[in-house]
Amino acid sequence: MTSDEKYMRAALLQAKKASAIGEVPIGCVIVYEDKIIARGYNRRTIDQNVLSHAEINAIKKACKYMGDWRLEGCTMYVTLEPCPMCAGAIVQARIPRVVIGCMNPKAGCAGSILDMLHEERFNHQVETEIGILEEDCSQTMKQFFRELREKKKQKLEVANAL
Repeated sequence: MTSDEKYMRAALLQAKKASAIGEVPIGCVIVYEDKIIARGYNRRTIDQNVLSHAEINAIKKACKYMGDWRLEGCTMYVTLEPCPMCAGAIVQARIPRVVIGCMNPKAGCAGSILDMLHEERFNHQVETEIGILEEDCSQTMKQFFRELREKKKQKLEVANAL
């Protein structure tokens, strides 16, 4: 197992924490000098806060650990391609490398819809590695939404039976 796979597995564990509390299963870890310094998972509904994405939660913890808003020398591992807000935070935090599990064709800003991480007009660009444990990351998302649709269907059936 490569170190990228090792840390993506750690991000997948964070995604499973999100799923366990009914959140969209997105997980993130930030690594510095071959050590996980921050973990985060999606908590938007639980926190009732649109900013509570896995990447933002991890960035806040990593900044506290590093004692700086710059996360130079760090690598972020995230199970799903970052959205515009998270991609912007990655650029602003000066994270040099981001490893992405699977792409997000509906909201991704690391190449799917936009590519904010490689925008030459910004003062920082990010090295990306895409598709690490892609199938595991993709299946985690698919399973979550399959189960969500099934729960909604069951609720509808119960409501119609009343």
